[in-house]
Amino acid sequence: MATGKTQPQRELAEPRCVVVVPLFNEAAVIEGVVSQLQQHFSRVLCVDDGSRDGGPDIARRAGAKVITHPMNLGQGAALQTGISWARRAGDVDYLITFDGDGQHRVEDVVDMLAFARRKDLAIVFGSRFLDKRTKPGFAKKVVLKVAVLITRVVTGLQLTDAHNGIRVIRADALEHVNLIQDRMSHATEIVHQLAKTKLKWKEYPVEVLYTEYSKRKGQSLLNSINILFDLIVR
Repeated sequence: MATGKTQPQRELAEPRCVVVVPLFNEAAVIEGVVSQLQQHFSRVLCVDDGSRDGGPDIARRAGAKVITHPMNLGQGAALQTGISWARRAGDVDYLITFDGDGQHRVEDVVDMLAFARRKDLAIVFGSRFLDKRTKPGFAKKVVLKVAVLITRVVTGLQLTDAHNGIRVIRADALEHVNLIQDRMSHATEIVHQLAKTKLKWKEYPVEVLYTEYSKRKGQSLLNSINILFDLIVR
């Protein structure tokens, strides 16, 4: 029997927003991620990018819709699958991107969506560098700052945090996103494509939670070089 708390939460959940969660071997944390998102969003779409750890089944049991890639194609490819699904659905006002490793706070994306509506913004990018809550450590900060410089050169947008996986994208902006970069350089590519729309955008302060689990799955310094190579050569 459902508890008294569950039904009011579902009634308040956003029916015209889709939260896209790229999923690759996140069995340890994905149940909590999906459950927290569903307190605010009725449509959580996990794109399983070739997981081999049972994470997709856990996500389904937690209430997410799951689309599966038969092999690992990369986070950019997973996001594009979710974006294409949302466009075909035809009843999506906003798409939200949200990492599956538990490092994002659901409260932040709820606030970002409200901010987008209040300010009539087509795009809101999360930034961990607009306040001092996030403690990435020296090496991680170097990686992120290199990514910011690359993104500013390529896109012209003066972002403070270019590779943050938490974003709010309105439907009119979403129509212009067609990701080709399937690996981590997709984060710069999506900014580039959104910048070309000339639609209104802002950054919003978010906190990134660096657990031992999420640190093991993070970017290396070498990945910053790979991102630049992908964007220039491909």
